[in-house]
Amino acid sequence: MISDKNIKSEGVVVGMRLLVSPINVEEAKAAVNGGADIIDVKNPKEGSLGANFPWMIRSVKDAIGEEILSATLGDLIYKPGTASLAALGAAVSGAEYIKVGLWVKTPEEALDMVKNVVRSVKEYDSEKKVVAAAYSDYERLGLVSPFELPDIGAKAGADVIMVDTGKKDGKTTFDFLSEDDLMRFVSGAKESGLQTAIAGSIGFKDLDGIKRINPDIIGVRGIVCGGDRNSSIKEELVKQLKSSL
Repeated sequence: MISDKNIKSEGVVVGMRLLVSPINVEEAKAAVNGGADIIDVKNPKEGSLGANFPWMIRSVKDAIGEEILSATLGDLIYKPGTASLAALGAAVSGAEYIKVGLWVKTPEEALDMVKNVVRSVKEYDSEKKVVAAAYSDYERLGLVSPFELPDIGAKAGADVIMVDTGKKDGKTTFDFLSEDDLMRFVSGAKESGLQTAIAGSIGFKDLDGIKRINPDIIGVRGIVCGGDRNSSIKEELVKQLKSSL
């Protein structure tokens, strides 16, 4: 269950929520039992933010009950209609957070995508949250910069902006963006009235930096699978990560 209790660590006050990304019911239960705050259903076989099936989202929701459920829509190229339909499908299937990966080249394309996803979700249920995600390795991928997201998210009516790695090759968000960069991302979001999430192959060695940056949400998979995102989530590693935060 989400807790708003702040924890002091090395003089820094943090109140981060832990988002863990399972691919099935068994992993979702391990994440919940380990203390994850948000259960984020995804499918790593389809990319960084690969989408899972509607029936899997529903099955996970049935299994975790009142715990908060998130779902990814995929790393989506500029097809606002496709993104909107996918968003509605995730919302109808039970997701409370709907996350769109912006695999687009310009801020204008990103704004159009997020605006239509927000409309699709909020017209169905205004209480559901939209997460707009860009990629820390945007330069090597030729994609829109995550530093455009505070403005895009505010204009589109999103709730959370996120940075993740687009290409999963062992490099982390910290290989592409400095701690100062990520602090600028978080402060820009706060100025725009948005929450923030940071993900991207984060390891235990990165946690001190994450605490200093202090996003609202830290998103993980590989770290709680023993370092291999294609392995399975382990309850004891979720507990270890949760206690470290």
